[in-house]
Order: sequence, then C-alpha cells, then structure tokens
Amino acid sequence: MSAPVYLNSYVSVAPLPRQGAAMPEGSVCRVSGWGSTSPSGGQLPSTLRTARLPIVSVARCNSSSSFDGNITDNMICAGYSTGGKDACKGDSGGPLVCDGRVYGIVSWGEGCADPRYPGVYTAVSRFRRNANRNDDEARK
Repeated sequence: MSAPVYLNSYVSVAPLPRQGAAMPEGSVCRVSGWGSTSPSGGQLPSTLRTARLPIVSVARCNSSSSFDGNITDNMICAGYSTGGKDACKGDSGGPLVCDGRVYGIVSWGEGCADPRYPGVYTAVSRFRRNANRNDDEARK
C-alpha cells in the first residue's frame, strides 16, 4: 500500500476463518462493495454499499435450475431464493463477512440478484494455508 491505514470505529480488520471452516446453510453474512446497484449497470454508488445474504447449500447452488454442477468445494454461494439482493458488477474482490470473519471473496455470478442464481464467492478457508504461507514470505 502506498499509505498507512489507520484503524478506528469506521475502519477495522476482519480476520480469516481457520483452514477448512464452513458456515452452515442459512447463516447470514454481509457482503460489501462499490459496484453497480442494478444488473443493467447504471451509476456507481458514492458510498460503500452492504447487503445481508444467507449462505446457500452447494447442493442447491449446483441444482439443474441453478449452476448445474459448476460450483466446486472452493466456492460459497450466498443469496435469497427470492432474489433482490446480491453483489454485482464492480464488487469482485470484496469481502463476504460471516461472524466477523472473511469467509468469502466476491467472485462471479449470473446477472445480479436473480432468484435462480445466488452470488458465487471464493471460499477463503479453502486457501488459508496458502494465505499464511504467502504472508510469511512477504514478511521476510
């Protein structure tokens, strides 16, 4: 980073989950980002946006009416069966925070907030060992 980050009541750190940890289906997490507020694009928000989303089971996410087997163990799905809330274009790389930990990273989806397609996130806990190893290397 080019400048230091100062922690305060608005800026804090969110730890990573332990290797292999998973949030149960239905657990409510929070995604945040600066991306589009509608599937068609439009103006980007002037303030950070957040949404609370429930974790969706891999089985439901992989159903033939959704992602049809394309979700792997390295992914998490989150969203409402009714749609309406989701990460969207421009939110990629943002956090999915569950119980104060970064369990997911906004990755991809089919449109935004579509009831058939929950948002897809990288499962951070599947890569925790790699993150630790890279952090150790960076500190040398």
